Amino acid sequence: MLATWMGTQADDSFPDAWKTDTAKNPNARAKVYQSPKLWYLRATVLEAQDVLPLTASLNLKEATFQVKAQLGFQFFKTESTVTRNGVPSWNQDLMFVAAEPFSDHLIFTVENRLPKGPVTLGVLRIPLSAVERRVDDRKVASRWFSLENPDGDEKRMYRGRVHLRLCFDGGYHVMDEAAHMCSDYRPTARQLWKPPLGTVELGVIGCKNLIPVKTVNGKGCTDAYCVAKYGPKWVRTRTVCDSLEPKWNEQYTFKVYDPCTVLSIGVFDNSGSGFEIEGSKDATGPDFRIGKLRVRISTLTTGKVYKNTYPLLVLSPTGLKKMGEVEIAVRFVRVSPTLDLVHVYSQPSLPLMHHIKPLGPVQQDVLRRAAVKIVASHLSRSEPPLGRDVVLYMLDADSQGFSMRKVRANYFRIINVVAGVMDVVGWINDTRSWKNPMATILVHALLALLVWFPDLIVPTLAFYVFVIGAWNYRFRSRAPLQHFDPKLSLAESVDRDELDEEFDLVPSTRSFEVVRARYDKLRMLGARVQTVLGDFATQGERVQALVTWRDPRATGIFVGLCFVVAVILYMVPSKMVAMAFGFYYLRHPIFRDRMPPPALNFIRRLPSLSDRLL
Repeated sequence: MLATWMGTQADDSFPDAWKTDTAKNPNARAKVYQSPKLWYLRATVLEAQDVLPLTASLNLKEATFQVKAQLGFQFFKTESTVTRNGVPSWNQDLMFVAAEPFSDHLIFTVENRLPKGPVTLGVLRIPLSAVERRVDDRKVASRWFSLENPDGDEKRMYRGRVHLRLCFDGGYHVMDEAAHMCSDYRPTARQLWKPPLGTVELGVIGCKNLIPVKTVNGKGCTDAYCVAKYGPKWVRTRTVCDSLEPKWNEQYTFKVYDPCTVLSIGVFDNSGSGFEIEGSKDATGPDFRIGKLRVRISTLTTGKVYKNTYPLLVLSPTGLKKMGEVEIAVRFVRVSPTLDLVHVYSQPSLPLMHHIKPLGPVQQDVLRRAAVKIVASHLSRSEPPLGRDVVLYMLDADSQGFSMRKVRANYFRIINVVAGVMDVVGWINDTRSWKNPMATILVHALLALLVWFPDLIVPTLAFYVFVIGAWNYRFRSRAPLQHFDPKLSLAESVDRDELDEEFDLVPSTRSFEVVRARYDKLRMLGARVQTVLGDFATQGERVQALVTWRDPRATGIFVGLCFVVAVILYMVPSKMVAMAFGFYYLRHPIFRDRMPPPALNFIRRLPSLSDRLL
């Protein structure tokens, strides 16, 4: 029997078609995956009743109670509360991540905290299918639940009850990616989704000059496949076995709801490709990471095809290594009106619930880790499975660890941002130093014009910014696509010991001497940060000391000067004062003292709280 299928690679049924080069190994076929639909489960523990210990040995005047909640591997607990009447109150929210279909149970345990250890008073199991859903901040009705025997006895003994408010918050976006590399910001509830703005078309052409990552029958080889992730959609190309220049020529499309999102593309080696690899442990090991590429949709011109080859870089404890090159083609196609696309830039990225009831940074990080585990577990059970290590690498789950390299890279990023401000300060100093007399005279004329016609200040600033933007258009980046920058990441100049520290586990697996040396180095860095923070605090406290009378003479001088300035400004027109101050500030160096100005000397003499530190 022979069947013929007509269509293009953009059709949804194309990934399900069998290819002749993957018929022997099901794990080598192409596949389109969908992330599980994730919900935030909000469990509000309000209070409990009749939970005093029932035995005489536990009869105390005061009792400390705590509620523990567990959903799968997620485990949270409330704060301990003390009560005398057996009615403890918490009114505390516990947040979980749950995936559809809801087949698990949310387990609550009420404990009595004793000096010898906690004693379980009752257990409550609530099926997730019975929990109410909401899409906004409306108040959900609370309910009383009776506690059960923690030992599982069939005797129906009354052990108290607990007051809970449970709901699935569909107005949040469940974060499973880093905030600055997110591919989707839509809330969980489908009724809150807006129409798509366009589609991004991805063509995975192939790879070139790959490095062998394993040995088969004494010969180095690579069984490469590509994974792309955007929104809840994951795509995996077929595995091309034993080829250092694999060709896939596969096309996929993704719906775009927000242009300020990122498409992630990764290349991996299939460890379970079906070959008998020397050393049986490698055959069952995780898929090897060959490299990754990110494409920000907002940087793509509508309708333009970006086709190029990009290096695959991997940072390992031995340093930066180029594993090969990947060739892709990307195009963003707009399907909505231009005004809708422009209007998105004025809207918040995250849904409304993130602003009405925001989650704390620590809480959001904990929930993100739970979401990553759920997604990885779900995709690893698919056929063919998408490995857990592949999912963690695509979601950057391990990017939050400490890295001295990233600390220095972020420091230099701040320096580059401040460099523009420093250039402006340098230009002002050059102007008031009369290095270019013609420019200084023009600044005098501009100052007089803006002082006498203040309505021109805002239009002048707006026009100046327009000129800067139009001028920089000539020098815009003409690179095909923005890619990882080894120089910006300091990946080429990083010290070997810093790389080893970056890839070290928690807790550390290195020797005591190495850990002590790194700890001493971190203490030296902390001492510098401590000094800088102290200097900032000192300057702020000196400003506060202007009116706190810690130095009576200094505060008296400052208050008297403020009174004189107020009288002068009441009597003299503000335009005359501004002109006088501007011309005085821009006076020629021959009329200026080379010592620091009196105002700066006055600030430096003010007291701070640094002399009170031990």
